[in-house]
Amino acid sequence: MKKVAIIGAGPSGITAIKNFADQGFEVTAFERCEGVGGNWRFNDPSGHSSVFETTHIISSKYTSFYEDFPLPESASDYPSHKELLNYFNAYTDHFDIRKLIKFGTEVTNCKKIDGDRWEIEWNILGSEQKNTGEYDALVVCNGHHHKPRYPDYPGEFTGELIHSHEFKSAKPFQDKRILVIGGGNSACDVAVETARVSKSTSISWRRGYYLIPKFMYGLPVDVYALKNRWMPAFLREPFTKMMLEIFQGKNEDIGLQKPAQNLFGTHPTVNSELYYAVRHGKVTPHVEIERYEGNKVIFKDGKSDEFDVIIACTGFKIKHDFFEKSLINYEEGKVPLLHRMIPADIKNLYFIGLFQPLGCIWPGAELQSKLAAQHLCGNWTPKKSFKELIEKELANPDVKQIDTPRHTITVDDHAFRARLKKEINRSITA
Repeated sequence: MKKVAIIGAGPSGITAIKNFADQGFEVTAFERCEGVGGNWRFNDPSGHSSVFETTHIISSKYTSFYEDFPLPESASDYPSHKELLNYFNAYTDHFDIRKLIKFGTEVTNCKKIDGDRWEIEWNILGSEQKNTGEYDALVVCNGHHHKPRYPDYPGEFTGELIHSHEFKSAKPFQDKRILVIGGGNSACDVAVETARVSKSTSISWRRGYYLIPKFMYGLPVDVYALKNRWMPAFLREPFTKMMLEIFQGKNEDIGLQKPAQNLFGTHPTVNSELYYAVRHGKVTPHVEIERYEGNKVIFKDGKSDEFDVIIACTGFKIKHDFFEKSLINYEEGKVPLLHRMIPADIKNLYFIGLFQPLGCIWPGAELQSKLAAQHLCGNWTPKKSFKELIEKELANPDVKQIDTPRHTITVDDHAFRARLKKEINRSITA
């Protein structure tokens, strides 16, 4: 019986645990937190990156469930972090996998040893004692929200500068002058939430972003989008953009920057409230920052203002501190993994959930886990060489996006799932 080490028990980790155990492997999982759920554990004592107090998912319940364990019918259209954490706990208990997880443990080093096996080093949080074990395969499910990426602008800001990693609630920002940097989902949520209590809230974008409402024409927006997938891709994008502008108007009409990229050129910002906050005068839009001068921020259009706090919602670095950089380093460039999970030149190593879907992550992670387990069993191999297929995958992304580190791992949710299912079916029928 092969021994499999799994790092992480978040939404991707628990489905990896379940699916590798289903194939008879002896699974040991390592999780820093006190329970399952990963980023959806609000305020876990481990201090990891997490959702904040008012977070709801940005994909609807109709597209955001494990196929082996659907969400309950009573779930909200856009479940809260509390609902989702209950769901992940229910999944864990239904498949009886909690017993396979070492909670409160941190993996500190993973290295290859003879026979394409792995030596894993870990410690119990709060203890300096090192523990080691040898495993036949390693499955990495710790996500990509660990190392904050900070913006770098000339000058010095003398107020308080924090990353969204540290933001849990708007309460500490009562009566303060807030500047939020970023145009993604976290940035827009933080701007809206702080605007409820702050003296003033502004938001700085370095480029225009499309804001996609959570509901269009009475439907959750991802359900509405599914109804349009019959269109050829070259028609779907301009049609969706046109319908979006008919529904809510254009950015430039309310002082937000006009996007230069196509609709899917950046990761979708699904937010119904920022438009309202801007139009109600609760959030002031700004262009990119030029420089800092004490507590004053100068913007590239020449405007300036003073702030008490800057909240940088500028994403995270893809970093795996438990690997030597000479073995694995995906921090800045492309991530060369077949189906976003298997490297070409390192055996018995799988990454689950190391992708950014235009949709929900755990349905794709569930399918990755099934395929990875079949590969380790020897029931599935790709039709061509890993290297050839990875090069093809990197050269033909699902969507063409701007060239930034964040946008190196994007997949179209439904196309990605379809590819994985095709390979899983091939392994079953082989």
